[in-house]
Amino acid sequence: MTNTSIKLRVQPDAEAVANAAAQMIFERANQSQDRFSICLSGGSTPKALYQILASPLYSQRFPWKRVHWFFGDERFVSQDSSMSNFKMVRESMFDHVPIPEENIHGVNTSYPTASEAAFDYGKRLQAFYGSEHIQPDKPIFDYTLMGMGDDGHTASLFPGTEVLNETEKWCDAVCGVKAEDRITLTYPVLNASRVMLFLVASKSKREVLGKILDGDTTYPAARVKPWGSLIWLVDQDAAPEKS
Repeated sequence: MTNTSIKLRVQPDAEAVANAAAQMIFERANQSQDRFSICLSGGSTPKALYQILASPLYSQRFPWKRVHWFFGDERFVSQDSSMSNFKMVRESMFDHVPIPEENIHGVNTSYPTASEAAFDYGKRLQAFYGSEHIQPDKPIFDYTLMGMGDDGHTASLFPGTEVLNETEKWCDAVCGVKAEDRITLTYPVLNASRVMLFLVASKSKREVLGKILDGDTTYPAARVKPWGSLIWLVDQDAAPEKS
């Protein structure tokens, strides 16, 4: 592994990955004194994580009132759609714990176009942050959750798309890549994180993960460079053999 900034933590299975992530987030959130911001990811392993945080093990002890929840990406569909990341998180966690409604920052997908929805989300994030420009000593997120597809994409940063080179916009539309348009945060915003935690499970991702750990930066997931810690929390199936 040539990228020594990456911390690789291998768990027995996907359930163990979700449990370890829940414990890490719980500890960090409880240690904080001020408002705490988390950027969420879609996917089955994050879903399990959200269900764990909403379970009796954590729900009564988590500092819900001072934690704010954002989304790294979203499909341009109704928030009631089965494809919506927002719906998945709402049903897995939001509906079961005492989160103030104003602390939930979902993408408004009621706009006519994904580009308008992306512009709106960027502005809302800037309002929360308190500036239109990212300050070098002020991270946007305390914790950012990321997943990775078999093709090495993360959030809705897909291989070969223009958004990979975006440096000015905080949020952008990704159209024509998948059946539905997407809204995604850009690298500068995602990177402004104290902790970035990748959750990866399944053998189908082992080859790409191995290349990323070896320093291959051709995959979108390999190009994230958070200000703080970069942790890959993976199950045994996804972990390269040499790990």
